[in-house]
Parts: sequence; C-alpha cells; structure tokens
Amino acid sequence: MIKPYLSIIIPAFNEKENFKKGSLDKVARYLKKQKFSFEVLIIDDGSMDGCQEMIAEFCKHNPGFTLIQNKHMGKAGTVTKGVFEAKGEYILFTDFDQATPLDEWVKLETYLQKGYDIVIGSREVAGAKREAEPWYRHWMGRGFNFGVRLLTVGDFADTQCGFKAFKAEVAKKVFKKLQVYKPKEIKAAFTGAFDVEILFIAKRLGYKIAEVPIYWSHVETQRVSPLKDSFKMALDVVKIRFYDLLGRYQ
Repeated sequence: MIKPYLSIIIPAFNEKENFKKGSLDKVARYLKKQKFSFEVLIIDDGSMDGCQEMIAEFCKHNPGFTLIQNKHMGKAGTVTKGVFEAKGEYILFTDFDQATPLDEWVKLETYLQKGYDIVIGSREVAGAKREAEPWYRHWMGRGFNFGVRLLTVGDFADTQCGFKAFKAEVAKKVFKKLQVYKPKEIKAAFTGAFDVEILFIAKRLGYKIAEVPIYWSHVETQRVSPLKDSFKMALDVVKIRFYDLLGRYQ
C-alpha cells in the first residue's frame, strides 16, 4: 500500500443528523478535486442512533474512506485510535459536522511545509472568521482559555477548535504520553480539555507549533452542558498541571 500524503481522522458519535445534512459528502467532494493521496478514517465512538450503517454504506461507494468501530471512549479515545491507525505523512483531525470545512486544510498545510510540527486552527487570532455562535458559549470559551493560559499553555488563543494537523511521527509520540485522557471506556460523551493536554505535551517535548486563523461556524448540539462541562474541563486542566508536577510528561 502506498503511504497516503494525508490521513484525515473524523470522530463520530450519534451523527445521523449531521450525516443527513451531507457532512461527509462535503468531505468527499473536496478530496476528489485534490491531487494528493489520502485516507479518511471515520472512528465511530459507540454510536446508538444507527449512523454506523449509513457511514458504512457511504464508505463502500467512496474509495479512501474507512469506518472503524470503537467502544464509547469519548473524543479523546476516538481520536487517539485514529492517530495510531493512520498511515499518512500528515494527520489532520476534523469534526464530523464540518464546522470548519475541510478546504481550510490548505492553511494548515502551508505551515507544516514550512517546518512546523503541529498546526492548530484558531477561531480567535487575527484573520479568523466565526459565525452563529451563541454569545454565552463564546464568553465561556474565553473564560476557559484564560484559565488554560494561566495554568498550562499560555501561548494559544484557542486550544479547543477541533481542526488540528500534525506530522505523523509527532502525533504518535504526543498521543502516547496522554495521562488525563488516556483512552478508556466512558459512560458519557465529553470532549473536555483533551486538546489542552495534547498541546501541553507537545510543548514539553519541544515541538514547533503554529496557530492559524480558520473559518468556523457554530453547529447546534445537545451533547454539551455548558456549566457542567466547563467545571469538568477546568478540573482536568488542574489535573494536567498536577501530573506535570509529578513528572508524568517527562
């Protein structure tokens, strides 16, 4: 098998409605126009709405797309599974709902080709464009980012955007060192401070990271409990700092 240029990891959990909206069709249309080789790994996180059958049928008719079924492990476990399954030179993870469309990849690719090890999409740096987000979600995000800057990774305006790219060997080294978000079976969907731990580890390992402006549009979801999840995320940020003091990221 020829090594793909790009591995795209798409975590999926109860995505029936997003699938019906054509989110994967958008991904396929973009990739069919490209000259580079690719693989798309759709990692199902134990969905219960029947979307697996829809995705599996889609993959049959779209070469390069593969469905991998996983136990319910949350976004951290799902993306981690994809990282270690990926065969590409570069790895990109992106959300199933395509809140940031895949054609924004070229912005991240530019920095990878300049020698950066990790490039993260940002909704907050100059030049970014975001649409339709409720005001309270935006300001809760800014409050969380303030805590993140204070306790862990102080360099980034937006750690939580689900559009990040890595050199493959870098991703595999970083994900091996996860502590708070080591893959494990869970009972509820929770994204948490997974992205924060990734960036914290990457900085500890001395990798070169760029934050670049992207387009992002809010997609409504019932999975997020703003107050409850914000508290759990804040607690996980404290855990990251505590584990660092214990030397677990060395």
